[in-house]
Amino acid sequence: MDFKETFLHVAASYTDVTTASLLWDEIEKQYGAKGRHYHTMQHLEYMFARLLEHKGNIAEWDTLIFSVAYHDIVYSATAKDNEEKSACIAVKRLTQINFPPEKMQRCKEQILATSQHLASADHDTNLFTDADLSILGAPWPAYEAYFKNVRKEYRIYPDFLYNPGRKKAITHFLEMDYIFKTAAFRDRFEAGARANINAELEILTGV
Repeated sequence: MDFKETFLHVAASYTDVTTASLLWDEIEKQYGAKGRHYHTMQHLEYMFARLLEHKGNIAEWDTLIFSVAYHDIVYSATAKDNEEKSACIAVKRLTQINFPPEKMQRCKEQILATSQHLASADHDTNLFTDADLSILGAPWPAYEAYFKNVRKEYRIYPDFLYNPGRKKAITHFLEMDYIFKTAAFRDRFEAGARANINAELEILTGV
């Protein structure tokens, strides 16, 4: 199953099919909004594919599916509270379908974790944030497409404003002991991510 089928299947286990479809329609509309170039349905599908590879090691699969679906449902390049607003919508929608409160709280925490991508005591959360960052360690053509699409989302800013901010954001990852919190993602993506980020820094610096 693709992400849409999986979401509808999971959501329908807590509510009726019609409500599940309405939830999906909202998600599809938000991620397909004008001005989005990276934070799109393709990003969700990519995350889902990476998590599916580790499904056997995930304790709360349903929670992660909702976290993927809602983690960027609110996205504005000029805002600094996208994660908080996205988490708020997730809680509202999951309340509507009577998702267990403790799992809803976990979903909220996972969405908020994408703000800083710091290590968590929860393994599912680490897998989730690793999947969110896994594009950093993708082959160069995919990484190049990623940072160019991010630039399009920030197109209202001229280079002299955007470039320093982007450099600060990606240097943050290089300063971490490890970008990826789980051994599985680290083994697969860490070296590539650091090489990609350094290559982008050279481009931003004009080297």
